[in-house]
Amino acid sequence: MPAKPHELPYPTLSPDTDPDAERVQIEIFRRMPAWRKVQLVEDAIEVSRQLALAGLRQRHPNAGPEELHRRFLSLSLGEELAARVYGPLPESITDSRQR
Repeated sequence: MPAKPHELPYPTLSPDTDPDAERVQIEIFRRMPAWRKVQLVEDAIEVSRQLALAGLRQRHPNAGPEELHRRFLSLSLGEELAARVYGPLPESITDSRQR
């Protein structure tokens, strides 16, 4: 009887994770309903967004919400696309970066 796909050896997804632990984690994900997987992805996206904003606040303590949002867009989209879609960073923002 041929092996099932999940029984075939595979390269580890996380080199710092024990292969047995990774197999357990993958099995948990396989049994998880789709709505829960989507929720986990949404939660991870929100955490990364909050971490990015925290980093921006730390690097630019005097920035207001609009500036932080615009800087976040630059991080998310790249400055070139962010400038094309939302316009360039206002002069007051770019001036403060050069100081």
